[in-house]
Amino acid sequence: MKVLEVRNLFKIFGHKSRERALPLVRSGETKQEILKKTGCTVGIDDASFEVEKGEIFVIMGLSGSGKSTVIRCLNRLIEPTDGEVLVDGKDITHLSKSELRQVRRKKMSMVFQRFGLLPHRTVMDNVAYGLEVQNIPKPERYEKAMEAIVTVGLKGYEDQMTQALSGGMQQRVGLARALANDPEILLMDEAFSALDPLIRVQLQDELLELQSRLHKTIIFITHDLDEALKLGCRIAIMKDGRIVQVGTPEEILTNPANDYVSDFVENVDRSRVLTADSIIKKTETVYDSAGPHQTIRKMKTLGSSTLFVVDSDRNYKGYVTIDDVAGAAKKVKPEEDDQDNKHIRNIIRTELSSAAPDTVLSELFTRASESPMPIPIVSEEGHFLGIVTRPSILAGLAGD
Repeated sequence: MKVLEVRNLFKIFGHKSRERALPLVRSGETKQEILKKTGCTVGIDDASFEVEKGEIFVIMGLSGSGKSTVIRCLNRLIEPTDGEVLVDGKDITHLSKSELRQVRRKKMSMVFQRFGLLPHRTVMDNVAYGLEVQNIPKPERYEKAMEAIVTVGLKGYEDQMTQALSGGMQQRVGLARALANDPEILLMDEAFSALDPLIRVQLQDELLELQSRLHKTIIFITHDLDEALKLGCRIAIMKDGRIVQVGTPEEILTNPANDYVSDFVENVDRSRVLTADSIIKKTETVYDSAGPHQTIRKMKTLGSSTLFVVDSDRNYKGYVTIDDVAGAAKKVKPEEDDQDNKHIRNIIRTELSSAAPDTVLSELFTRASESPMPIPIVSEEGHFLGIVTRPSILAGLAGD
């Protein structure tokens, strides 16, 4: 379900930008050419993307790429030169000031890089500030603010002055203030970039944990590729005001759209981004209701000494070996294979643990090196999806 849609968004800074520069942008002239001819600066050049409900959508690029301009156009802190910004299907670029205030209060909240806190107020009053300007009674706004404070892990600090807190804690206050309004969309502009590296990683982890509970729609701006790959369900990469690629972290890593993106991801640790799902291999299985003679025939046909076992609903049950199946076959006549008490269920081995399809490759290294068996990949519902082998892990890391 689409929560936000951006269509052909332009932002050009300068005198009479719409009349003088916009036609040149539409005709394909470069940012540098337009600056030289008109004195106008192209901030966003025909950006289009969609954001799904409950996803973290990351917009990333180097300084000057236009990413922060985009996020400020989404809530009209910066007025777009042209294009549409649809929130729940309604174009906010044509809203009146009073209508826009309601969108900012109910639909969107923003977390800034530099916190934007009021130093003369306590944590509680900072978090409750957005509710205060909506004239919500003090008991109600303090109740909602306290819920947000607890959510971000600041319980016990509600009466502290914000300047007494560390940078990481101040950013948590900013996040709690945004959450207190219970917005549908959370805008985060370089929210962690001003923090020390260790604190930054900690807040990234906390944001992912928070998202697993709250399922907010988050648009996150960053210049850090590692941060984008870690947080993003999907990523939009920008250059000179244009979006050059939108995709999942794996899609961007394994199929970069151009040389610019390829250079961007060249030194990324693929083992921490690629998942089992990207290198999964299909393999033959046998039903747990099969008899030992039937299973032996299938093993001979495939030239395999082991087979993974599933039930009639394709749920993963374990695996069987040729030795175990041969031993069982000696006790059963071929014509008895289809009898209920003559199946292979009693010889299924279950000691081999499975992995989820979203398990990153770095978490599979040790298991793959210690076990002669492939790793079975099983969905959250228990369905057998396929296997991951040592060669497939190496191929994935090599980009093959």
